[in-house]
Amino acid sequence: MQILEFLLLIFLVLAAVMAVRFDEELISIIFLSIFSLILTSLYMLHKAADVALAEAVIGAGLNTAIFMSAISQIRHGDSD
Repeated sequence: MQILEFLLLIFLVLAAVMAVRFDEELISIIFLSIFSLILTSLYMLHKAADVALAEAVIGAGLNTAIFMSAISQIRHGDSD
């Protein structure tokens, strides 16, 4: 169990670094979503199912949709 937690922590740090390092916004958004999914797995590993569910819905789902929508509107020049 500790090996799995250690691997998830390594992947968590790598996903965070990759999200910051890429210049392309869509790739950064994907890595932020991966970050949230790994964090959800860590919460589940520590038996915090309620926090994991909130992280999955808000972090991986809602934030990704909002960021994608904002990037799409910026690229197309829409203001509303």
